[in-house]
Order: sequence, then C-alpha cells, then structure tokens
Amino acid sequence: QVQLVESGGGLVQAGGSLRLSCAASGQTLSSSAMGWFRQAPGKEREFVAGISVSGGITTCAKSVKGRCTISRDNAKNTVYLQMNSLKPEDTAVYYCAAKPVGNSGALYYNKESYNAWGQGTQVTVSS
Repeated sequence: QVQLVESGGGLVQAGGSLRLSCAASGQTLSSSAMGWFRQAPGKEREFVAGISVSGGITTCAKSVKGRCTISRDNAKNTVYLQMNSLKPEDTAVYYCAAKPVGNSGALYYNKESYNAWGQGTQVTVSS
C-alpha cells in the first residue's frame, strides 16, 4: 500500500501562492492517476485537480481554474499542486490521493474512486 504525505501548506495572504507537494513511499506512483482534493470545515471533500499517469492530461476544478496547476515527477514519486491568486475561500485541508490504473490516461473526479490518501495539509488564506 502506498503512503502519501502532503506538505507545503500554511498561512498566506489573499493573492499569494502556495505549492503543495505529495510524496509517496512504499510503492511507485508511476502507474497511478493522482488527484488533489480539499475539505473546508463543515463541507464535503471536493475535487481540486487531477493528473493522468504520464502527466500529459490534467484538469482543475472550475472553482480554481486559471489559478491551479497540477504536475508530477514520477522519478521523484511526487505530485505537486501550484495554487496562485489564493482567495479566503480556498482555505481548507488539502489532500492528495492515488488510484492505481496501469497505463490508463483517465482522470478521476470522485473521491470514491481513489484508494490511497494522505493525511492532508492545512492551507489558510487570510483576507
């Protein structure tokens, strides 16, 4: 079973940027589709971004489109989420998730599709 550890969260002013990292151990991520999700207090965990196995296909949720870049470095077994122009409504715990898919180029938007999760990293955006 892969272990995922997120890092890079913190307190940032509105308009600022953060780069979150998700490092894997115990298993390679090179055959897993990856996703970033976030959960604000009292809200459901929601999809933020997804990336295919090769990294050639990516997507960001409508709420963060234009401010979000997801990338991966399979050699480092790490996935990244760059968030720019942060808003107070981006405040949440951010989680990365993995779904083993072999060579599939598919993206997965539902949290139920993923079978490995990190512990999350807090992002707080002050106004």
